[in-house]
Amino acid sequence: MKEESKKAETKIELFKYLQISPKDKSWGLAVTTAGYQHVPPNREYPISAHPDGYNFPEDGKRTLNEYQLVYITRGSGYFESASCSRTRIEAGTMFMLFPGEWHTFSPDPETGWDDHWVGFNGSIIDDKIKTGFFTFKNCVFRIGVDEQIINTYHDILNIVSSERKGYQQMAAGLAFSLIGRVYYEDLNHSFGDSYMTRIINQAKAIMKEDTSGSHALEDIAKSLNISYSLFRREFKRTCGISPGQYRQGLKLEKAKELLYSTNLNIAQIAEKLHFECLGQFSTFFRKKTGIPPLEYRKRASRNV
Repeated sequence: MKEESKKAETKIELFKYLQISPKDKSWGLAVTTAGYQHVPPNREYPISAHPDGYNFPEDGKRTLNEYQLVYITRGSGYFESASCSRTRIEAGTMFMLFPGEWHTFSPDPETGWDDHWVGFNGSIIDDKIKTGFFTFKNCVFRIGVDEQIINTYHDILNIVSSERKGYQQMAAGLAFSLIGRVYYEDLNHSFGDSYMTRIINQAKAIMKEDTSGSHALEDIAKSLNISYSLFRREFKRTCGISPGQYRQGLKLEKAKELLYSTNLNIAQIAEKLHFECLGQFSTFFRKKTGIPPLEYRKRASRNV
């Protein structure tokens, strides 16, 4: 009995793969698959084999011919794609898979995870990608564990499993509601603000310690496990200026400090702050302050 209970506990999964008819395609959005699986700690992932084209190859990099929204509601792990660097995934994270782009993801062995997914294709979602509502780089959404979203996934799975007349159109409507919900939450950040605030504060701390600008902003975002496009957008939303402008402000204050408190010549200061040349530094400083660097040094020394 104990062994049977263990098997029942460690293998909980439901999934459905669908054939799409020309009439389904004409609706504009068609559901290709829906599923759920509970992956216990230290369990091989994925639990079961799936149809050809859906299994992960030996190198772990899978490419699909459809979009998918994958939602992690328990545990943690990692996600990576051709356009998105290796990203930490925790409960409450959703990520979008794009057709024709390789991706890989798996739970941490020590935690396992619960994942829900729905796959879809159609002119409606193609149009949303073309018009920039979603991008290949901005494909990870930290929206929190939400009961309503989980219920929508289960509703889609129940509907496609029944295969009653019109089930595709009903399931497609629910899938599109998920797409809209993700876009809404990502845009308004009704949950996840505290997480993003921590990311922005970490980035600001890194930039303050690196006033010379030796670390590229893209590398800073990567070190914080966030895409640069999302990092830039969230930084501007939070701080009112872009990360590049914030760094320029730090550089300006550091330049003033070096002009005021050291005997370094202007060329040395320009090099120290990672400007390409003396002229670039002088133009930058004059544009920000209204006076050349040497004039600033003279005025500062007179005010001592």
